[in-house]
Amino acid sequence: MLKIALFGTSADPPTAGHQAIISWLSQHYDWVAVWAADNPFKSHASPLEHRAAMLRLLIEDINPPRHNIGLHQELSSHRTLETVNKAKQHWKDATFTLVIGSDLVHQLQQWYAVEELLQQVQLLVVPRPGYEVAESDLQQLKQLGAKFAIANLTAPDVSSTAYRESGDSEALTPPVEAYIHQQHLYECQHAAKETLPTR
Repeated sequence: MLKIALFGTSADPPTAGHQAIISWLSQHYDWVAVWAADNPFKSHASPLEHRAAMLRLLIEDINPPRHNIGLHQELSSHRTLETVNKAKQHWKDATFTLVIGSDLVHQLQQWYAVEELLQQVQLLVVPRPGYEVAESDLQQLKQLGAKFAIANLTAPDVSSTAYRESGDSEALTPPVEAYIHQQHLYECQHAAKETLPTR
């Protein structure tokens, strides 16, 4: 039976941290299904199709190349339960692990039909810098009926938000950074502030 990791992300843009997570997952699962998602709890600076294109570049740039990672944009949905149902139709004989960042644990209770969702998947929580997994978080997961594990992974301390706010290109892989410049994304973040002429 295939072990499949489901990793959707609303990252805007996806960073070197997301690439490290995807690469790690590919070493622990038979297949890693990745897609760009719209998070109903936040607004997005770039359209979904651009974020999907950047994810594809991120996957293609993993070195050494891994051949068990795929961009499955057809899985994208506002409701994760719908995503899982689509995945179950696509892979008939598989077990599914839903991968989330530790920053999303608090949000889980607000997810659509979360208890039904957690009956259908295992949960893998990836620690994010600044979002430690507290004992109260683990208790919440247990109360929701989750079968979960904490990933033994420390992703790079970079974030999409920091990139959008400060233009920190260290957060990005070169192909994603090139795509952003080519498509003129997040331009307002990097435009030089014009000083008004004095009379």
